[in-house]
Amino acid sequence: MGTWSIWHWLVVLLIVLLVFGTKKLRNIGADLGGAVRGFKDGMKESGADKHSESGSSPQSQLGGRTIEGEVKDKAKT
Repeated sequence: MGTWSIWHWLVVLLIVLLVFGTKKLRNIGADLGGAVRGFKDGMKESGADKHSESGSSPQSQLGGRTIEGEVKDKAKT
């Protein structure tokens, strides 16, 4: 009784799909995958910077600014 069975997880999954919808969940998954990929690339670059003699970090090259934006799809008619 203390453990969750497969039926509990299926009901939770169904509720999440109904609340968020498949398109929203797909976008969240793509964003999460891109973030993980960017993190891995950053770790590789960080390791390469430690071994290189250039001494400049990617943060100093970008100026330390964060630019946020929103992408909107055109409605197909």
